[in-house]
Amino acid sequence: MIRTFRPSRSAVSLFVLIACSCMCSCKGGAPVSDDASSVSPRASSSAPFAAGATSADVVSHASTQESAWDGSTAYAKGEGFDVAALRKKNHVRLDGDASPVTMITGGTPLELGRRLCESVVPRVPKETPVLLKPNLGGFDWFKDPKTHGGDDGIRGRITDPEFVRGVIHCLKARGHTHLTVAEGWGATPQDWDKLVAVSGYRAMTSEEKVPLVAMDDDGVFDKAPGNPGKALALTGMDQTSVPTLMMPKILWEHLDHGLFISLPKVKAHRYGVMSMSVKGMQGTVMLSDAAPHFRQKWRMHKEISAALELEKKKDPGARKAYVASLEIFAKRISDVLEVEAPHVVLAEGAPAMSGDGFQKLIPSAENVAIGGTNPILVDVAGAKLLGLWKNDAIGKELLGHTSSPLLEEAISRFSTPLGRLQIVGNGASLVDAPRPYHFYGMPGFELVGGGSAATVVEPDGGDLRPSVRAVHAKAPIGIDGLGSEPAWTAAPRVTFDTDFKGVSSGVRTSVRFQYDAHGLYALWELEGAHLFTDASKSVTDERQKLYEEDCVELFLAPDANTRTRYFEIEVGPLGHFLDIDVDRAKKTSNTGWSSGLEVKTTRDEAHHRVTIEYALRSPEIVNRLVPGAKLPLGLYRIEGKSPRTYLAWSPPRTEKPNFHVPDAFGTLLLDP
Repeated sequence: MIRTFRPSRSAVSLFVLIACSCMCSCKGGAPVSDDASSVSPRASSSAPFAAGATSADVVSHASTQESAWDGSTAYAKGEGFDVAALRKKNHVRLDGDASPVTMITGGTPLELGRRLCESVVPRVPKETPVLLKPNLGGFDWFKDPKTHGGDDGIRGRITDPEFVRGVIHCLKARGHTHLTVAEGWGATPQDWDKLVAVSGYRAMTSEEKVPLVAMDDDGVFDKAPGNPGKALALTGMDQTSVPTLMMPKILWEHLDHGLFISLPKVKAHRYGVMSMSVKGMQGTVMLSDAAPHFRQKWRMHKEISAALELEKKKDPGARKAYVASLEIFAKRISDVLEVEAPHVVLAEGAPAMSGDGFQKLIPSAENVAIGGTNPILVDVAGAKLLGLWKNDAIGKELLGHTSSPLLEEAISRFSTPLGRLQIVGNGASLVDAPRPYHFYGMPGFELVGGGSAATVVEPDGGDLRPSVRAVHAKAPIGIDGLGSEPAWTAAPRVTFDTDFKGVSSGVRTSVRFQYDAHGLYALWELEGAHLFTDASKSVTDERQKLYEEDCVELFLAPDANTRTRYFEIEVGPLGHFLDIDVDRAKKTSNTGWSSGLEVKTTRDEAHHRVTIEYALRSPEIVNRLVPGAKLPLGLYRIEGKSPRTYLAWSPPRTEKPNFHVPDAFGTLLLDP
């Protein structure tokens, strides 16, 4: 199905003003950037870092030791650094490369990052420096969650920091110590500081003691020892479409004798159709056309403004001009890819995002991660997952391009063997059948099809409350506190770390649901648990005021039309419980009501993890478990003694902690 939408005048103006690497919103006119074995990066005997040191630390101050460049022979003499060797190396590595692509599903972003790294990243000497580049720049600028339905403008657009943490844990387990997280974008140092704080990257890298670097060269970002963001002049680019391309110093070092891992977000992109590893190269771009060089990224797609003006005027040649601008951008990105191709791609789709990547976000039903050593084939797998591969509806709008023109150009540039694409892993079957797609194109078209319609989550309007699916169980569910039933792998997980005000806490909680004719089943997985609970109390008797200790809480309304009447089920990490029938309209709370609870829990005290599995079998709940039903749902967690943390899946945004806000409930969707 194809539907047409017309962006508002302000939205069109925003599109025209976009002059940034990741085609995201601008502020004050400032551009904003947006078992494999084929990789064998040279572990040079002349390592780029001093013994025992890590790379220069720009933001997190996880390391204060200086990066020591030793004059590696890859640095050419004279005016610039010759990229011929890098280009040749990448073509030797990627031309005709049919390395398998791994697609996995199930688990938190942290677990997916660790598992994908273990499966995909080749083993190299532990002293090899490793550069981890997430997608941080491709977001919709900063928003106040209080006035935007919980949307901060960042989440869902960038690579989840917990996914990157999982990769870091994997590499540390292999003995790697020279790890750096780095990204380039086009705003001010102050905005970078805000981004890494709000996104959670500052806290994550500080906790992991891994440097966080801005690959920017304005004299402020790159004042750290070793100037990691310094722009290096390149030679050998004259015959390309990016003759003025420069390269961040830290990237050159890792391309020369390190390991460069790209960690993009799997998402649709209103201009590039999709954004993963190929589109993600824009974050590394520096151009010598003007200074500072990192703020010239917009020149990579400078033609788009004129094309959008024609679209605005309904000029007959508008679409042709638009597609031409996209084709030029594709050539430039491929020229960058030829000299800067990552050695490994680990893409986070937890969840993957359809929509436009910025203002309209449509999450996938499952958490997925995709990885491999051929970035182009990884992107093809991602396009398949998003339903944006060989899509005739896209072809009609983009004059024959049935996927991202950036990806199509990269495929032809590297003679990619599409016919030998092999997708492996427990998520491979996700792309065996046509995937649903929902895409918003920048010129003002909307494409929907390919499967069951997705629910649109629009940060700038509409129903912003989240939803979670309950899978219809095909076999009896045994409650063991482990979630060991195979059926749990098919149940999509929702994960949250937001408090009651919608502020990220860093304390993560994941929940999954199943149901059958006998009950509703919930599996809670808690991180950062410290077991503030009175173990002397019996778990067989209902526990009054359980909410004064650690517990998780589920609020479920049996009637979507009467949200003020709901059931409240509280469960502690040891199995203590309290269940209540609440009717706010009548101002009653019946603690004599029973949810028919069966609960088991397990605890990993060393790693502060708790698993809570339970069944709710009361007739009042079971009778409402009708396939296709939509029931108002609240998911909450109270953690810690001092300070107390009040976590909410769908934050009520009250001044003080208060979970009893029915209008803030999300939705439990019962599968057919």
